[in-house]
Amino acid sequence: MFNINSFLHSDALGPAIEWKGYPKFNFIGGHNDNESIPITSLKESIDKIILKEGKTLAKYGLESGPQGYLPLRQFISKQLKKSASINCSEKELLVVSGSLQALDLVNQTFLKKGDTVIIEEENYGGTISRLRRIGVNMIGIPLEKDGMNIEALEQTLESLKKKKIRPRFIYTIPTIQNPTGTIMSVDKRKALIKLSKKFEIPIFEDDCYADLIFDKERPPAIKSYDNDGYVIYCGSFSKSIAPALRVGYLTADWSILSRILPYKTDAGSGSLEQMALAEFCKINFDSHIKILRNELKKKSDAICNALDKYFGSTADYNKPVGGIFVWINLPNNVDTSRLYELALKDGVAINPGNEWSINSSGDHKIRLCFGNPSIEEIDEGVKILAEICQKEFGIPLQIANS
Repeated sequence: MFNINSFLHSDALGPAIEWKGYPKFNFIGGHNDNESIPITSLKESIDKIILKEGKTLAKYGLESGPQGYLPLRQFISKQLKKSASINCSEKELLVVSGSLQALDLVNQTFLKKGDTVIIEEENYGGTISRLRRIGVNMIGIPLEKDGMNIEALEQTLESLKKKKIRPRFIYTIPTIQNPTGTIMSVDKRKALIKLSKKFEIPIFEDDCYADLIFDKERPPAIKSYDNDGYVIYCGSFSKSIAPALRVGYLTADWSILSRILPYKTDAGSGSLEQMALAEFCKINFDSHIKILRNELKKKSDAICNALDKYFGSTADYNKPVGGIFVWINLPNNVDTSRLYELALKDGVAINPGNEWSINSSGDHKIRLCFGNPSIEEIDEGVKILAEICQKEFGIPLQIANS
């Protein structure tokens, strides 16, 4: 048989594992609640828009150009003004194939091997893996209950300046930080902008979970305080509407966006999805988000109740204020990488903390996503996880009955 290995370059990625379906208790990935997908409204939107503008599918870009479907960009512009206090025109927006493509485009534009990037020390696994693949030097800033430690950030920037090292950008997830769930305070957002200007370093603001705050008011985006074009802002419909639509967006001053755009060489993100979203969102977005937040809050309560019931005080966590995940600190004797392997054999998928941290701070932590499992599956899955922990690591001391 043909052997591909001798034809691969030295830094080629390892082979993919054959997918055999999702585990029964799936607490990984940014999946939504099945029942919260607005199927009827999406169908009505598709039926309406396909008859109205379907013939524009004959052209790349739908006659809207390479930045994405114009009515969708117009909606995003209005929505960002209303929800995040960002002033941007449709000309300063680029529709992308989910926030992961946004990450790739910004990385391609700004980074090469050996560069330095500043991130929160506990961070989105997809960001960490991408930066490692490029060969970037990541410097982690500790997180506090109200976001990145600004004093530590300033000290780091001063130290790097003395060494004549200039970070390419500061990457932050300020609202429903992934994986910790923290929300950066307004004071820290303003302080971050000041540091960005002082040291002349761009900020890459990833705000993909910001629509999913349960009860608190959404704070203005960091970009809303930026008058000099330092902030590149990323948003997504994956968490607010549906992950499989694969629609996200970037906004930045045209001087920056015009340098990012040439790296988007896929001839445009899926056009039918953009058309359907534009039609859906102008009527249904706000009402849908309200329903989704209520359902996710119920699931958040369910996973917290299950953790308290089955783990007791051995699971240390902050109750989520939004989003779809909870970040859990387990006792030091719990190897969460080992726990991941054992749990998967029993049909429970979790994210081990070392994949979500650039240092040892995540070694005894796990991230559990509650967006997709039912409330019954959440309870049963957490119970199984506790039983594995008790058998393998001796915690908790006993398991409560269902």
